[in-house]
Amino acid sequence: MSGQSAHAHNNGSTLRQFLDSESLGGLVLMAVAILALAIANSSLAPAYFNALAVSAGPLSVQHWINDALMALFFLMVGLEIKREIVVGELSSRESMALPAAAAIGGMAAPAAVFLLFNTGRPDTLPGWAIPAATDIAFALGVMSLLGPRVPASLKVFLTALAIIDDLGAVLIIALFYSDTPSLDALTGAGLVMLALILLNRRGVKVLWPYLILGALLWGLVLRSGLHATLAGVLLAFTVPLTAGESTPDAVSPLERLERALHKPVAFLVVPIFGFANAGVSVTGLSLDALLNPLTLGIAAALVFGKLIGVTLAVSIVVRAGWAVLPTEAVGRQIVGTALLCGIGFTMSLFVAQLAFDDVTLQNQAKLGILIGSVIAGLAGYVVLCAGPIARRSA
Repeated sequence: MSGQSAHAHNNGSTLRQFLDSESLGGLVLMAVAILALAIANSSLAPAYFNALAVSAGPLSVQHWINDALMALFFLMVGLEIKREIVVGELSSRESMALPAAAAIGGMAAPAAVFLLFNTGRPDTLPGWAIPAATDIAFALGVMSLLGPRVPASLKVFLTALAIIDDLGAVLIIALFYSDTPSLDALTGAGLVMLALILLNRRGVKVLWPYLILGALLWGLVLRSGLHATLAGVLLAFTVPLTAGESTPDAVSPLERLERALHKPVAFLVVPIFGFANAGVSVTGLSLDALLNPLTLGIAAALVFGKLIGVTLAVSIVVRAGWAVLPTEAVGRQIVGTALLCGIGFTMSLFVAQLAFDDVTLQNQAKLGILIGSVIAGLAGYVVLCAGPIARRSA
């Protein structure tokens, strides 16, 4: 086996492991979200909310989850982005065209739909980016329930789309949801990044120096005013994707770290985040509360914005001859996939926490995310269920 074919084999294996863990992780996340909602609307609600507000050192429990634990999630996202761009599904212009167009359309259209509902409301306008994200774990979890009715190529397309989507969300967080930076801390973070880049350039293949410097980077980014989770993405981009040994089956530091993080992130980090953030009390909620512009705008953006943005973008690039549909996929399945992209759960909840300090607005946003994600997920499932059964590859 040549080095190139071995790398392709390893990358394919990594992608299959990723799809499997994300699909199962999405099902776990569904169960955890339902549990959090049940507790938030039961006699245990005071204990649930008080536990999240408890101070543990410099941060509350909820802030440790959202700022520190989720840095591991963003580290995983960064590793996936780098691997797919360098050697994976996004490594060529042809393979990137379709998911990139779909991701851009799937971010722009939901933001536009949200603004239709919230124009002239300065208190809710900061939530424009909430419906722009796709929860890859949830979406793949729903796809996994459909079995052979969904071709593998469609799962790869959804994964690539969501990875570009995540990159867009990271840039949005950095540009629009960070405080005025502290120059001292920012300078320190820049020096640590320089050290990480030098490690990469010097060909250092052991992981521990990267992880130690990554922890220091996290602390400095937290102090700088930028959102601390961005440190995870920055660290990921410096981890080497080439193996130290010359043997064909050697595994790169990036792939080793990615494999080590897959299950903890899918089955521990994201479910803990979901449990801490999905709890919304709906006791005594009126119809007016459900129909407020923030809740309705987010729900409509997730369902209709994603559907319009993804399908329109795919249609344009395919008709223009810049890309082709995924193998064995038909138009109806693209529509179903576009609907699944409306499941915004994890990243949308994360952006909602950054967009609003007011608890009432946070809860209205969370309600819109939950309603929109459920509708989009069910609609996507129904549309994909009606599709043809994919042929199994030999």
